[in-house]
Amino acid sequence: MLKILLPTIMLVPTVWFSQPKKLWSNSLFFSLSIAIISLSLFHNPDEVGWTMLNTCMATDPLSTPLLVLTCWLLPLMILASQNHTATEPINRQRTYITLLISLQFFLILAFSATELIMFYVMFEATLIPTLIIITRWGNQTERLNAGTYFLFYTLAGSLPLLVALLHLHNSAGTLSTLTLAYTHPLHLSSYADKLWWAGCLLAFLVKMPLYGVHLWLPKAHVEAPVAGSMVLAAVLLKLGGYGMARIILMLDPLTKEMSYPFMILAMWGLVMAGSVCMRQTDLKSLIAYSSVSHMGLVAAGILIQTPWGLAGAVALMIAHGLTSSALFCLANTNYERTHSRTMVLARGLQMTLPLMTSWWLLMTLANLALPPSPNLMGELMIIISVFNWSWFTLLLTGSATLITAAYSLYMFLMTQRGPLPPHIIALQPTYSREHLLIVLHLLPLILIILKPALILGWTT
Repeated sequence: MLKILLPTIMLVPTVWFSQPKKLWSNSLFFSLSIAIISLSLFHNPDEVGWTMLNTCMATDPLSTPLLVLTCWLLPLMILASQNHTATEPINRQRTYITLLISLQFFLILAFSATELIMFYVMFEATLIPTLIIITRWGNQTERLNAGTYFLFYTLAGSLPLLVALLHLHNSAGTLSTLTLAYTHPLHLSSYADKLWWAGCLLAFLVKMPLYGVHLWLPKAHVEAPVAGSMVLAAVLLKLGGYGMARIILMLDPLTKEMSYPFMILAMWGLVMAGSVCMRQTDLKSLIAYSSVSHMGLVAAGILIQTPWGLAGAVALMIAHGLTSSALFCLANTNYERTHSRTMVLARGLQMTLPLMTSWWLLMTLANLALPPSPNLMGELMIIISVFNWSWFTLLLTGSATLITAAYSLYMFLMTQRGPLPPHIIALQPTYSREHLLIVLHLLPLILIILKPALILGWTT
């Protein structure tokens, strides 16, 4: 683990002591090197699954894909942010990159923590850099309001988790994920135990977010700069799914009866969030609500607790992370040229930026889960396992799939097709930097298509 953690820490002095003209190239090169080194985590020769094991940290086939995704995202965020921070003083640019690096550091520690309290501390620590990025580098004045929503939703959800973890430590005697799986099952029957179950999962359901506690997400996405949107969509929402998959093993006897209201919210959220997407005029808001819809499926897959549901949830988390991050990058390229996120005012861009349209088409098709994308693999596995749980859910998941296709195509047609509005006179051409950015999102998706065992190996 240190071969990833130490270079990540050393990126900070690299950023602060680099010459101004080499700042972005240096940080991009070294962060991409760390991302390529992190691919070695996929090599797991052990039968037990746990590797890189030491006193505080370990990786297993559940956390490895999320760790690699975290490392892969830092160079992409640096690539995407280069243009809109170029006019700022050099020290602010250094601070911006340092915040992104600190976010990667906290996320690596969160995904590789073996102690649940350490995971909780890192889960909360990711709030600070994200909050600063949203409230300092956001585009509109509503960014402070969005930061307040983000902070209080997450804090209000995660304080019960701390109490629940302390209670678990008191009753089980350990909080190590290595040993908790082998402890005696807890006898959960009283009303207090039901509250404890809800306290354990509430923080993760808010972070995902589950429909009903999702209002912070569209606000945070719309007001955040491109790197903030990318890391929120690609990794921070996945902290919720990862935490649920880890902690639900200990909640086993109660989950069968307690999960009903959350399953109903997740399933209903699929249809509702998709329907809200159909009404959006703001491009980033549409992509943000589509994340709520997809994360509802992930929550359902984890709550059912079948191998197929869990495998589908991991596959969908990774695939959605790459796809929605790429969609936010594409939305940002449009915004940098037209200075508007309203789809009616910035449409018909196929006439002027034809290559960017092909990237839009590919990512839109991945978002609506076209075969053979990993999105389809994850969605199908979850839909099948949910159908096995109750056949009635097919009505909701089926209609949600149709709505997803409808709003994805609506987004593509509104941004790319139709006549170019008369107020768009001169657009900058696309840069190779932007094309490279989308290609680096597509490559891991293609890799997963060719070798799905990278993200599905832990359920076998």
